[in-house]
Amino acid sequence: MAGFRSLARQVRDPRCDLALRRYSLRKCLERFAPYGHRATWDHLCSRAGFGPEDRSPDPARLVAALDELEEARSVWLAYEVEFAKRRKKEKFDGLRRPGSVDDWHRLTWGGFGVAWCDDPGVHPHESLAEVLRRLIAALEREPGSVCPVCDGERLTWRYDLAHEPSSGPVCTECGIVVPRPVLTPEALAESRRGRLLLASA
Repeated sequence: MAGFRSLARQVRDPRCDLALRRYSLRKCLERFAPYGHRATWDHLCSRAGFGPEDRSPDPARLVAALDELEEARSVWLAYEVEFAKRRKKEKFDGLRRPGSVDDWHRLTWGGFGVAWCDDPGVHPHESLAEVLRRLIAALEREPGSVCPVCDGERLTWRYDLAHEPSSGPVCTECGIVVPRPVLTPEALAESRRGRLLLASA
């Protein structure tokens, strides 16, 4: 099974058939897809300027989509390196029991579904790398009551999500399932009651 870097080389290789280059980009999403496979594909297509069903997109647009995906992957891999260092130090210091961020991180290892978008057509408009930077910054500070990606104030709890956890607070503005560790207990309680979260001014 080809890895991400091998697939990325095929996307960039002008000697490869265009269909193979498009297929290889889709396969990259099996290794790294922050919004989930379908939502990440929809995002990359819209940002690079080709249709999700376009079977013969401009090769330059395919490469632009890959560039965005690779930049985001670099951001996430750097976070995972720092995360592993922190956990190693915590274990050395005797802190064996992982926290809520660690529980969330286990569900997203490798970057799949980091900012899960259950509706493939609703996702943030910013670059994937910028979205991940905002999410990582939120994970490293005190919890808040708004979406860490778009600062959206309207969050609602949804059930039967197509990703673990199977329920959680969803930002009605950018579409991500907001990681529970970045929200205060009060914010989580409000979204569980089925009400929209309105952050205090």
